[in-house]
Amino acid sequence: ERVVSVLSPIALLGIWEILVVLGWLDRRFFPPPSIVIAEFAELARSGELWTHLGASLGRVAVGFTVGALAGLAVGTAMGLSRFIRAALNPIVGAIMPIPKIALLPLILLLFGLGETSKYVTIAIAVFFYLVINTMAGVLNIDRIYWDVGKNFRASRMQVFRTIAFPGALPMIFAGLRLAWGVSLLVLVAAEFVGARNGIGFLIWRSWQVFE
Repeated sequence: ERVVSVLSPIALLGIWEILVVLGWLDRRFFPPPSIVIAEFAELARSGELWTHLGASLGRVAVGFTVGALAGLAVGTAMGLSRFIRAALNPIVGAIMPIPKIALLPLILLLFGLGETSKYVTIAIAVFFYLVINTMAGVLNIDRIYWDVGKNFRASRMQVFRTIAFPGALPMIFAGLRLAWGVSLLVLVAAEFVGARNGIGFLIWRSWQVFE
């Protein structure tokens, strides 16, 4: 099974290369893997790839951190308080299904074409994953732990620190993993518009010149 799992993508790349060499695929639209690898090596050697990659990772780091912290706080509050949950659930439920890229024109209108708009776009995408997963994690904690905290007259901070947060951690980490992948997708799309560097900018520029 391991041999097959390694050989199958290699075979696919080989077939791709052969189809281009035979002229069955247009190399302008489907450059063969050998050319892609050579171009990748050249971008890495010149340092251009690392410049764009560093810019993208920096944006992801800021947007992801802001969105994750906000989502964690709001999700915990919704899990602990049924009144907050009743107030925010309709809002979260209405906004979450909207593709975050669809909000990009509004975000650009409010925050301009600079770095802030990209941070906000990523943060919004991450926020909802953490809200939903954190709230679900808190709500799924066994009732007996809440009863123990109540019997020992734990304060709100003690309840959060010793019951809510540790109990919700599995769901929180699941949300973080999902949000990380989504943040990369949203970032590339956001960099298509108004960016002068980054992986998304590199892809868009390469598309414009058929590179």
